[in-house]
Amino acid sequence: MKRFNLEVIVGLFVILGLCALAYLSIRLGQLQIGQGNTYDLTAVFPTVAGLREGATVEIAGVQVGRVQEIKLTDYAAAVTLRIDQQVQLQEDAIASIRTRGLIGEKYVRVSPGGSERLLTAGGRLREV
Repeated sequence: MKRFNLEVIVGLFVILGLCALAYLSIRLGQLQIGQGNTYDLTAVFPTVAGLREGATVEIAGVQVGRVQEIKLTDYAAAVTLRIDQQVQLQEDAIASIRTRGLIGEKYVRVSPGGSERLLTAGGRLREV
């Protein structure tokens, strides 16, 4: 009977440890399960030159989203950006690829526009 209790306690401890490891992996890896409170926009660039999926999207140095997907469309790079729902971008907002630091990490910088009309999910940003 004591052996059975010990095995149950060890089993519960292992399951609890695996759950904690999964939670930390998701939080530290900044994975997002499902779409959550975000919407997708597209920006087309002639070259992405080192930009990777998962790179940050920033406005004024503040992270507002992540690069979701990069694919080739008509010999140009179509970049899908997953933007936080509370950030509303104008129709004439401009996206550009920038480099941060000495290592050369790439990110997408969005400069807000002045238009009254807002982009909706699936909209397209202009690029510079």
